[in-house]
Amino acid sequence: MIIGYARVSTIDQSLNLQIDSLTEYGCNEIFQEKVSGVKDNREELMNALRMLRSGDKFVVYKLDRLARSTKQLMEIADMLRENDVEFISIQDKIDTGTAAGKAMFGMLSVLAEFERDIIRERTMAGLKAARARGRKGGRPRVDRKKFRQAIALYYSKRMSVHEIQEVTSISRSTLYREIKKEQTP
Repeated sequence: MIIGYARVSTIDQSLNLQIDSLTEYGCNEIFQEKVSGVKDNREELMNALRMLRSGDKFVVYKLDRLARSTKQLMEIADMLRENDVEFISIQDKIDTGTAAGKAMFGMLSVLAEFERDIIRERTMAGLKAARARGRKGGRPRVDRKKFRQAIALYYSKRMSVHEIQEVTSISRSTLYREIKKEQTP
């Protein structure tokens, strides 16, 4: 069998490109999920891996869809190798059924982790530089008085949400989040 696995990190991202590519490759079954690759609890990945048998092929669109660290990637690769399952990454043009594919798989996984580490280092350096200039990360604190005013205006139905935003400077999403908090028992 040819088993495919597709993953995106957030609910609002689309799996269509990956699914189309996996279908075109010839996958008999495609497991899909919308969850961060950093999370260890990826139920559909576990289901896909459990389904694999000796001689099967396990296919992903791209290496970073499968794992977020070299360690994680190597653990999956070792498990596939032990179970005599071939691994294919369509975009990375990796096929562990060949010697070159096995070597390329190892090198690309190291480079992928290196790239993520560099991005993380740049982000941390940028945050440090911003803090040194007095800027703080995260959501800005909003005056509780303005929250109460915005919520009161919302329930009075005298203004539209857009008008409430203009008067209080409270964003639509923040207003709805606060209303939801109030309604939750």
